[in-house]
Parts: sequence; C-alpha cells; structure tokens
Amino acid sequence: MSTTSDTAASARRKILVTSALPYANGAIHLGHMVEHIQTDIWVRFQKMRGHQCLYVCADDAHGTPIMLRAEREGITPEELIARVKQEHEADFAGFDIGFDNYHSTHSEENRELAESIYLKLKEAGHIAVRTIRQAYDPVKNMFLPDRFLKGECPRCGARDQYGDNCEVCGATYSTAELKNAVSVVSGATPIEKESEHYFFKLPGFEAMLRAWTRGGHLQPEVANKLDEWFEAGLQEWDISRDAPYFGFRIPGTDDKYFYVWLDAPMGYFASFKNLCAKRDDLDFDDFLGPDSDAELYHFIGKDIIYFHALFWPAILHGAGLRTPTAIYAHGFLTVNGQKMSKSRGTFINARAYLDHLDPQYLRYYFAAKLTSRIDDLDLSFDDFINRVNSDLVGKVVNIASRCAGYISKKCDGQLSAGCSEPELYRRFVAAGEQIAGLYEQREFSHAMREIMALADIANQYIDEQKPWVLAKSEDTAQQARDVYSTGINLFRVLMTWLKPVLPKMAGEVQDFLNIGSMDWHDCDQPLTNHRIDTFKPLMTRVEQDRIDAMLEQTRSELAEHAAAEAPMETTEPGPLQADPIGETISFDDFAKVDLRIARIEKAEHVEGAKKLLRLTLDLGGETRNVFAGIKSAYAPEDLEGKLTVMVANLAPRKMRFGVSEGMVLAAGPGGEDLWILHPDEGAQPGMRVK
Repeated sequence: MSTTSDTAASARRKILVTSALPYANGAIHLGHMVEHIQTDIWVRFQKMRGHQCLYVCADDAHGTPIMLRAEREGITPEELIARVKQEHEADFAGFDIGFDNYHSTHSEENRELAESIYLKLKEAGHIAVRTIRQAYDPVKNMFLPDRFLKGECPRCGARDQYGDNCEVCGATYSTAELKNAVSVVSGATPIEKESEHYFFKLPGFEAMLRAWTRGGHLQPEVANKLDEWFEAGLQEWDISRDAPYFGFRIPGTDDKYFYVWLDAPMGYFASFKNLCAKRDDLDFDDFLGPDSDAELYHFIGKDIIYFHALFWPAILHGAGLRTPTAIYAHGFLTVNGQKMSKSRGTFINARAYLDHLDPQYLRYYFAAKLTSRIDDLDLSFDDFINRVNSDLVGKVVNIASRCAGYISKKCDGQLSAGCSEPELYRRFVAAGEQIAGLYEQREFSHAMREIMALADIANQYIDEQKPWVLAKSEDTAQQARDVYSTGINLFRVLMTWLKPVLPKMAGEVQDFLNIGSMDWHDCDQPLTNHRIDTFKPLMTRVEQDRIDAMLEQTRSELAEHAAAEAPMETTEPGPLQADPIGETISFDDFAKVDLRIARIEKAEHVEGAKKLLRLTLDLGGETRNVFAGIKSAYAPEDLEGKLTVMVANLAPRKMRFGVSEGMVLAAGPGGEDLWILHPDEGAQPGMRVK
C-alpha cells in the first residue's frame, strides 16, 4: 500500500495519529495494549526522525452499558466515566504510552463536532427518518439493542444466543426471529414497540467508498474484505437510540440520542481540538481541515474495520471534511495459542501485568511479533521468557555491561580518542535506513530481527577481540580500551534503533552515556574522548515466578469480579458477557447442592478488595471462611450475629485474599439493592435448607 515516503532528506511531515478509543466501562487489558504499543512505537519513531507527529486518543464514554453500570453502582454516568478515565490513563502511562492528548468523547468539543457534522449531513440530504419496530423491555422501560437480547437461535435451536447472530451455527437474523427471547437487563420477556429512528444513507456513498477503499488507504486484505460487503449491498445505518441513553441528544429532538458509534470516531477530532486549545502552535484546520496537507492515520483492531473503513470515511466525505490517509488494522491477541479467556485465567488486565512485570518486556515482545498484516498475535509465556532474556538481556544489555566496567575502573570513564573500527561502526549506522524503512511500514518484527542480528555481530566482535585478555598487559591495555569503547559505541547505535520500543531504557542509556539526545541521526559519528557515567543494570531477566504471580492475581481478580458483579457486565459496546437465565440443569444436579443455615460470627473488610467482605460462618460445630461480594450493600457490623444461607458443599476456591470455603446466597440487581437470605429465627446453624 502507498504511504508517504520517509528519507533522511525528506521535508518535515505533519502527522496526526490515533488509536481506537477504549470503552469507559472496563479495565485496560493486554489485548488493548497490542494496539497502543504498536501505535506508540510508530509515533515515537516519527518523532525521532524529526517530523511533527501528534498522538491523540480518548475514552469512548457513551452508550447503554455505561448507563446501566452506573445505575448498578449507584453513581452518575459522569462519575463512572471520570473514574474509569483516570484508571485508563494510569495503565497507559505504566506502559510508557506517550499520548500528546488523552480526552473523552463526553466532552463539549465532541458534542459540537457531532452536532455540526450531523447537521451538515442532514442539510446535504444524507439523513433519513422512518419508524421501526424494536424489542422493548417492559420492566426497565427501554428499547433493547440486539446485544441486550438473548434466546434460542431460530435456525439451529442453540440456547443463550444474542439477538442478531448465533455463535454456534453462524446464522444471522432479526431480533423478532429469536425464540424465547429475554432481556439481559432485567430477564423480562420483551415486547415490540414502534419508534422513530434516524438513518445515515450509506448506500449513496458506494461509488466514493469503492474508490477510497482501493486508493491505498487500507491494507490489501482489508480492502478485499470490504469488497464482500459491497457485493452484499450497503445498508442504511441507524445512528439514533431512544431514551433512556447516555450520550448526546440529536438536535431538534426531545428523546433521541446519537448512537455511540456515530460520535466515537469523532472523538479523535475532539481530542485533537482539545489539544489545539492547550497549545498556541497548533491549528485544527492545518491537520483536519478539508484542504489540509497533513497525514491522518488510525490504528484499529480488525473487529471494528466496518465502522472505520466504511461509515467513517463516508460521514467525513458527506460532511465536507477530509478523510484518513490510511487505516491500519491489526489482529487479536491470543495467550498460549488460545483466545484470551476468563475461565482459563488468561484475560489479563494491564494493571495485573504492571504489578509483577516490567512493561518494557511486553513492549519488546509485541514489537518482535508485530507486522503490517492483520494476523493474530500470540503471547506464549515460554517464548516471552526466552525472547526477552535472550535478546534484550543476553544480547543488547550484555554489550554495555561487559564493556562499561573496564572503561569506568581503568579509564576514568573516558572512551578512546578515536574509533578503532570505523568500518564496523559505519556498518551499524548504515543499517539505520533499512531499519527506518521497516519501522515506517510497521514491519516491527523484521526491524527487531535486524537489530538483534547487529547485536550478535557486536558480541561476536568483543568475543573475538578478547579485551579482557588484552587488559592484562600494559602493552595491550590501549587495545582493550579501544575494543571496549567500540562496544559502547555499537551499543549506543543499537539503543538508538530500539528507542521507539524501549523509551524508558533509552532514557537511562542517555544518562549512562552522558548524551543530550538519541534522535535517529545523532549517532552518525561515534563518541570519542567522551566521558560516560558508571553503568547501572538496565534490565533484569524475566523469571517464571513473576508470571505465575501475575496469572494468580488475574484468576483471583476474575473470581472476585464474578462473585461481586450483577449478571450483566460489558467491557465495550458489543456482546454482554452473562445472562440472568442460563442453561438449565437437571433436578438431580440441583439436588446435589447442599444448602445450610449459617450464623455470621464475624464480618470484616478485605484489604485490597473493592467489593468483598470476609465472613466467618458457624455451621453448628464447624467454622467456614467465605468471601462474599456484598460490600456495596452491607457494613460488616450489620451482619455479625445474623443467620444466612450458604452453599456448604461448594469446592474451596483459592483467591488472592485467601481460600473461600463456600458461597453465601444473595439476591437483587446489585449495588445497594442486594440482600443475603435470612432464615426464620427458629433456624439453627448447620440445619439443611430443603
């Protein structure tokens, strides 16, 4: 595909870059980090080349899931998204993601953009209005999007399927066809009601989109996929949602709101507009105006190609705005060869990783696997350990650690006055243009292989010269100094090429080498007659026990979440992850559940847990320790001495906070509206409930 070329002599480019907006209803996980690390590496590279490259992002903060979660927690949506945004920013900072601005789609800048673009589309005749029939929850008094319905597939009969497609047989259908449908919000049987909705006339942009998608703006495999959608026929896109809804109200209406996917991509522009307001040297139209000569790149996951490669450019074109220079899609993250899984404990949050492992490990590991294609990327922990320890610790850092000691102790930190291996040094510097080309084309995996091949050459050079032997004689001490000085200079070049991937380590290397910067062309000449500081360890080896600790924390947090959350939970505007009515079980299976009366002898807070209480339960001569996700509804002192009902034959489960030896029964929608079961006063601890 075509992109603007980058050579050492090229003019300074103006580039605006975005990553897809994380949904403000859940934590950042390692799947998110694939994209943000990929984007950050590319942006850092462009800045090192001297270009004006700006990186903006934001939280995607609208939609029904956010409204419902805030309701369950007893807070406003605004309070929820403010808290989640703070958590997201902390996680990204932990991985050295260098945003120039991080904003929110729930902002005045985004409201103004959404309304302005909508009104331009409406004035140009690109908006249709018509009445449709929709599923409606009679308990929650709200219309239900497809993903808020579950039932039986009308084709194969599979249970627990969403309202638009079957994950068992692959069939697609309308919500009206779903059998025995229930609302995932309340569990109620939905009814049908009419409502007036607003549609974007996407089919009218087919000619423009066919040309744009084949104009070098997309990866070839993405353009090929879009051809399938063209052949199936483009459909008008419903851009409205009925109240109640958390989002921006459509101008001229009382109870209609922009669908989250309409204003979410506009959040890219809103974040940049917010940045422009903070900086006098930036002008919005210079980058995003219709006549702008700046480059605009979106990095996204392959699951949201349809929105970004069809709806988004059509909306921009219809509103008279510029379209993206290119959209770069990547594949999904798998863990040990399988999809990230909560049941297997491999749905790893960014914070759990940061609690145990150096973020530079993951930045390098992802870089060593990322290409310009949309292939899935696998995080294999065995490969992770071997690659980081071999490449970074065993090859790159090893060069500095084996050379710096002699220079510091025997040469007062002073490198040799000249370069004893000018051809070797020039070879390393000359490799920079090939490596730059690989960074530019997002072929990070290939770039890492080239850099590690150079690291092998540097280590081989030191091994062959044996400076530790030369250092034993005064006659050859200067030769030893020259070899070690050359090693330091080769290390400097390698770290310059690695700086986009390892910015934190590069900063430490700058301090160690006593150099002011590490931009792409700074190492054209070697450091000679130059004083370096005392070397400090730059990276330690990855140890299996740290990975085990991370996975154990992940399993514990997932167990706590499952115990504490109400049935409905979603992390982004898409599939909900549970349903109040699951698969049926036989009576014989149910009869195996041993329900017992228990007295709560002691209740206490659990340090580090947001939703759990630790209960000490008396079953009539036997004491059990149980963690219960009821902290939002009960203070510990309100529970002590009371009777409740517990599942006594549940297998013990190890959690981060200890072992839970059963389960206390509770009911309710969640938050403060959660009640444990209280037997009659005549009941005694240990009695079986029938």
